[in-house]
Amino acid sequence: MAALGWLTPRRRSATARSVLAGEASAEAARKSSQEAQETQEAAQAREIADRAPEFPVLGDDKAAAFFDLDNTVMQGAALFHFGRGLYKRKFFETRDLARFAWQQAWFRLAGVEDPEHMQEARDSALSIVKGHRVAELETIGEEIYDEYMADRIWPGTRALAQAHLDAGQKVWLVTAAPVEIAQVIARRLGLTGALGTVAESVGGVYTGKLVGEPLHGPAKAEAVRALASAEGLDLSRCAAYSDSHNDIPMLSLVGHPYAINPDAKLRRHAREKDWRLRDYRTGRKAAKVGIPAAAGVGAVAGGTAAAIALSRRRR
Repeated sequence: MAALGWLTPRRRSATARSVLAGEASAEAARKSSQEAQETQEAAQAREIADRAPEFPVLGDDKAAAFFDLDNTVMQGAALFHFGRGLYKRKFFETRDLARFAWQQAWFRLAGVEDPEHMQEARDSALSIVKGHRVAELETIGEEIYDEYMADRIWPGTRALAQAHLDAGQKVWLVTAAPVEIAQVIARRLGLTGALGTVAESVGGVYTGKLVGEPLHGPAKAEAVRALASAEGLDLSRCAAYSDSHNDIPMLSLVGHPYAINPDAKLRRHAREKDWRLRDYRTGRKAAKVGIPAAAGVGAVAGGTAAAIALSRRRR
């Protein structure tokens, strides 16, 4: 019987190396399963695309498309890029730039729109533009687009918008960013127009207050509903595109919702509802664990450090 001892499993406590081996094996199994699922989803998407009628429908004047801006049409947050441009023009000091940098870093790292951080960013922007003329900010917005935003447009999303335009449909940006900035971006992309947050102005000068509330979450859905009514659109024939679960109310309004570069909550919701998904980010799996986000944090931190160093040197 002793000779058969090797057939009998030995009882022993797990060592650190065996724990590591077990965890590695489990992770490999999970990764393989996830890749298989994604391959299956891609195949199903191709099959659906082959069966589906051509979309957008050419000449359908009752249809339009609505695109979220931040991380859907453009990488990052429009408010942050606008803040960079204003800092360059000495609208505010280095400590304010650091605050903008932190807000952008959070946005990239978390991959979702956090209402508290977005509110802080809006408050910062409102305090900065208070007392300035609307026309001045519109002109500066054109310059800032060329400096910081033009190279951050997702080509894939841009192509989707162009497909609607080529079909003779109107295309609107829908964003919590200031409407003046949103309109600049829409105009430069050749889109129809933009819905955005409206800052109060008196005599063409910003007061530092908002008209109503930021165009975020349910407010976006209400804006789209109102515009569709005014334009005589049939929402069941319209399309909407967003990366954020905060825009589920807007996406749920239309007959053709798309999840673009979706956060985790929107991806789950889109799968449950059989919505179409598009992901134009490179290395999406790495993005899910924060690798590109970490690079973004480093870039922002580096830019902030450089700005602070330059500021001290000037003193």
